[in-house]
Amino acid sequence: MPTPGSTSCEPVSTTNDAKYVRKGRHVVHNLHVHLVFVTKYRRSAMTNAMLTRCEEIMREVCSDFEAELKQFNGEDDHVHLLVHYPPKVQLSKLVNSLKGVSARILRKEHDAHVRRHLWGGHFWSGSYFAGSCGGAPLTMVQQYIENQKHPVG
Repeated sequence: MPTPGSTSCEPVSTTNDAKYVRKGRHVVHNLHVHLVFVTKYRRSAMTNAMLTRCEEIMREVCSDFEAELKQFNGEDDHVHLLVHYPPKVQLSKLVNSLKGVSARILRKEHDAHVRRHLWGGHFWSGSYFAGSCGGAPLTMVQQYIENQKHPVG
């Protein structure tokens, strides 16, 4: 069982779930997504300083969407994010902002380094990975739904 805040997408123990649950006017939610962004052509374009700056930028973007960047890490050619977000956020728009804003700022602040590794105005690959995280395993949810008492008559 992972510890709270770990990047694993396995369910967190029920005693710790309460601190991740958020409430809105008409909704109670606990939505986490694991995102992976890869540099264009999977080129080794990221330095340690760029990863640190990338995390700062992505925290700011998440904050603008009322989301929280719970965890961030990466290597020279990709980054992993664990984001806790509200249901009103359209995930594709969050991803577009995360990639767009970070690419623009990283290119501006590390122009000479980026030009050596990437060209054509690109930074991130056009694709990305998004995996939902947390909660009960799918089989448990299916079993719960199957066991609902259907009204008689």
